[in-house]
Amino acid sequence: MDWRSMKFDWNHARAFLITAEEGSLSAAARALGMTQPTLGRQVSALEEELGVLLFDRVGRSLKLTANGLELVDHVRAMGDAASHVSMTASGQSTSVEGTVRITATEVASAYVLPAMIVRLRQQHPGIEVEVVATNHLRDLRRREADIAIRTVRPTDPQLIARKLPSETAHLYASGDYLDQNGPFDGPEAMSTAIFLGFDENNQFIEALNARGLRLSEHQFPVRTASHLAQWQMVRQGLGIGAMLSRVGDADRLVRRAMPWFDAFAFDVWLVAHREVNSSRRVRLVFDWLVREFNALPESP
Repeated sequence: MDWRSMKFDWNHARAFLITAEEGSLSAAARALGMTQPTLGRQVSALEEELGVLLFDRVGRSLKLTANGLELVDHVRAMGDAASHVSMTASGQSTSVEGTVRITATEVASAYVLPAMIVRLRQQHPGIEVEVVATNHLRDLRRREADIAIRTVRPTDPQLIARKLPSETAHLYASGDYLDQNGPFDGPEAMSTAIFLGFDENNQFIEALNARGLRLSEHQFPVRTASHLAQWQMVRQGLGIGAMLSRVGDADRLVRRAMPWFDAFAFDVWLVAHREVNSSRRVRLVFDWLVREFNALPESP
């Protein structure tokens, strides 16, 4: 190792890391217990030491530049290493503490993750979990989450992915809706069916029609961006909607609307930034989720 090549102060690097994580100098200063001008001087000193611009100012917040994004991963690894040194020295190296942010779809967040998190917290009470329940992808490189559950394999070389057991989804409707409007015993019978759609609905219609249906937009009179809201509408008898098989089959208020219709099958990936290998808490939760998903009953 060429120690002479390290021409920056660790305290300056720490100031940069906390500022990147907090998003502003004021928040970072509070986190470190120092004044904002002092913290600002430390960040500026690191920029001078390295000869690069690390932040762009956007309103009252700071946004990492391309150079800042490239460096923050390395500085975070240094921070984790420094934390491990402190923990080992104080005899706390066996405990794992801190917050891990997991992003997943609304359905996975509401129906799949809770039991897993209960078991995680029972064994590792020092781990705090923040669940970002959204149907939109979060940017792991910008630390919008530590771990993501996705249905597509990432192509970014900065990310690592572990394939989980595949899932299926079916179309469901309430028993009352099916009794009053069914039976839907073939594609021809679907011309009078009411479906619940999404805010961007064309892709959903195209996917259904590609499987032999002939649905039109007027058959989707109610649409929502929230899958959980849509599912409650299905349960209340508004029409037919899609849901994970393991969730829909367990719900006594609904039935598969078209048993003859093939299930939607899709892959599931657990994704994290490559720093998962240098963060004990993220690595612990990542490996925990792999085991939990592999232990789930096979999707029907």
